[in-house]
Amino acid sequence: MKRIFFYLLLSLTTLGIIGAGAAFGLFVWVSKGLPSVTAISDFHLPQTTTVYARDKTIIGYFSKEKRFLVNLDNMAPHLPWAFLAMEDSRFYEHSGVDPVAIVRAFMANLRTGRHGQGGSTITQQLVKRMLLKDSSKSYIRKLKEAILAYRLEKHLTKNEILYLYLNEIYLGNSAYGVEAAARTYFAKHAKDLTLAECAVLGGLPQAPSENNPYSQPVNTRNRQLLVLGRMLDMGFITKEQHDAAVNEPLNYRRMPDPSWSVGSWYLEEVRRQSIAMFSKENVEAKGIPLTLYGEDAIYEGGLHIYTAMDTFHQRAAEIALRAGLYDACKRRGWRGPVENLAAPQQAEFLKHKFSPADLDNAGWAKALVVSVSKDGADVRMGGYKGHIKVATMGWCRTPNTNISPEAAGQVRDATRVLAPGDVVWVSAVGAYGVANPVGVPASPDDKRNPVPRYSPAGITKDTVIPLVLEQLPDLQGAVASIDVASGDLVALVGGYEFSSANSFNRATQAVRQPGSSFKPIVYSAALDSGFTAGSIVLDAPFVLPSNTGSKTWKPGNFDGKFLGPILLRTALAKSRNACTVRVAQQVGMNAIVERAKALGVPGEIPPVLAISLGSYEASPLTMAEVYTAFANQGTRITPRIITEVRNSWREPILYFEPGKTEAITPQNAYIMASLLKEVVNAGTAAKASVLRRPVAGKTGTSNDERDAWFIGFSPYIVTSVYVGYDDNSPMGRMETGGRASLPIFIKYRQLIDPLYPPSDFSVPPGITMARIDAHTGYIAGPDSTEAYNLPFITGTVPQIVSGQPLQKGDDDVQSGVDLFKQ
Repeated sequence: MKRIFFYLLLSLTTLGIIGAGAAFGLFVWVSKGLPSVTAISDFHLPQTTTVYARDKTIIGYFSKEKRFLVNLDNMAPHLPWAFLAMEDSRFYEHSGVDPVAIVRAFMANLRTGRHGQGGSTITQQLVKRMLLKDSSKSYIRKLKEAILAYRLEKHLTKNEILYLYLNEIYLGNSAYGVEAAARTYFAKHAKDLTLAECAVLGGLPQAPSENNPYSQPVNTRNRQLLVLGRMLDMGFITKEQHDAAVNEPLNYRRMPDPSWSVGSWYLEEVRRQSIAMFSKENVEAKGIPLTLYGEDAIYEGGLHIYTAMDTFHQRAAEIALRAGLYDACKRRGWRGPVENLAAPQQAEFLKHKFSPADLDNAGWAKALVVSVSKDGADVRMGGYKGHIKVATMGWCRTPNTNISPEAAGQVRDATRVLAPGDVVWVSAVGAYGVANPVGVPASPDDKRNPVPRYSPAGITKDTVIPLVLEQLPDLQGAVASIDVASGDLVALVGGYEFSSANSFNRATQAVRQPGSSFKPIVYSAALDSGFTAGSIVLDAPFVLPSNTGSKTWKPGNFDGKFLGPILLRTALAKSRNACTVRVAQQVGMNAIVERAKALGVPGEIPPVLAISLGSYEASPLTMAEVYTAFANQGTRITPRIITEVRNSWREPILYFEPGKTEAITPQNAYIMASLLKEVVNAGTAAKASVLRRPVAGKTGTSNDERDAWFIGFSPYIVTSVYVGYDDNSPMGRMETGGRASLPIFIKYRQLIDPLYPPSDFSVPPGITMARIDAHTGYIAGPDSTEAYNLPFITGTVPQIVSGQPLQKGDDDVQSGVDLFKQ
């Protein structure tokens, strides 16, 4: 008997040893190739980058996974416990693997006959997703999990593991981590959640789609009650807290995402610049403390990017540009309906959902034309009726770039414009007036809107809604605005409407001929080459012979007329081409090219006379930068778009100052600002006098009205406006800078000027004012019939009085009259 017992014991021992050896061998085999748990400390959770305006309001996000890291002490106190109650109630008791949970799961699986519960701890779940990235349900994978979980518990504290878990977990609706989920479901930060809301989030990890609060509210509620019950059973909350949370109403709503709404063009420019700024080469060369580069840095780095954008300026610029492009396109005429539908298609179109509220607050809608008479057109929008009077169609002429809108006349027969089956855009009469663009409601005192404001209240399907025919602009444009004091690019708009398919930013990426808006560069160089504001220049036909056998160059003026000898002041104010070419010829194109470079025009500028009239291409932002020297006492500003970058923990890593370059003398800048004020006071930009404060600027129009510009400034702001077609097509007769671009500038300034006190340009030392005869360029005398107060660099004021006989030695003084004779 003893022998049998001995052999049995020996056998069992041997089997135990073999089993232990086999287990050890399995352990060694499974352990081979496992990742090091130390890597989890350096594991990068993709985070959302946040972009801010200069007032620190959020203007957008960049992300691959919507995630915002948040520490445990920045979470609502009940939030971690809600997850622990459902996922790992013994989290603070086990060492990475919970035998109790494993046995409980094993027994549950035996009862159900399914492999439904796994008994995984939070540590194991974290290991599976961050280290193994294996969702299979094999026992080998579970063993790997257990080994790594045990190791991880030796490497990190419990709170560090819980922090990683709560920030890594996916909780549905593109929300990763509890902070993103709090914003997604309750429009709150994680620290502000109530117990009832914490319980909702705690019930999501197992099946975020099945328990989606938006699509499955009943499931969500049941899951929330289960979480609250578990929290009560485990002593995480009191009975009073439990009952209050059960009875608390749930209000599901998302935190607004401002991305790609106001400031889309600006946000896209920030994105492009940031990707370039954080290229691997740049990061390493400048020692920027980042481990991600390029797009990865922006879309995964959780950076905080602070910009110079002013949301008020940006919105004002967007409104102004859209309004200007809308008006310009209406001046061009009617391009036709969106489409024309046959009868079967018309029936399908009328099934589209429409509500009268769609037309409120400057809304547009598509309508189907069902009948047309000379006096107007009847339309349908879903089950609603509308009528477009011919009186609102006067602008709908057939486009003809050779005829101005005034010469084309008004359309008075609706049948020339519309036909049954046409699908057209319409707006409601009284919603904002006939001449405002989509999305731009008029002010209450808008004189263009004599009818009562449209209201959808009370409209039935028997109501005939008064409508206005509309068309989306095909013209494009740009606005760039620089705050002089800060050097901030406060507004940047690159087109009529931003979309992922139409993100080409014309303010920064388009280079077009600036036309006469280049002329101030010529006149600035002239002031340093012997010319003064009172110099007389000749406005007469100019012919440049060709040395290559091509046609001679004969630059003319826009109006086809010549004024003869005029003041340099008048030549710039009236934008006389012939005068400018003569001045450029005398100054020398090399000097003008150097001045252009000093003022910030990039590239290799050919020193040819045609450049003086704006044939060299530049971007709207570049032209705004050029004019900052005139507004800023000779100091050119290279504006900043990004002001600061911080890492995911808000630690500063980069700071930017605007670039400042002494481009011209303060005296030159003051005289140029004074001359460009005359463009507004009595020149091609006279419409801007409506602003009733000191404004300077210059219009510009390229050949055949292909590009229209106005760059305007006051001591506090410089704004560049460009309008034109992307394919460089002519815009139409009379679509000049003064007509197409200047109104955009005026609208923008009307909106933002109340932010600034009226101020004029400061007079620097070394400036002398003198009253100059407009016909002679001398000091105005008693018989002068036309004279102007003009600024001069001290020592350059004419010494001769107009109308008085020359004294001995006066013939040695170079007068303005003599200049055009050379």
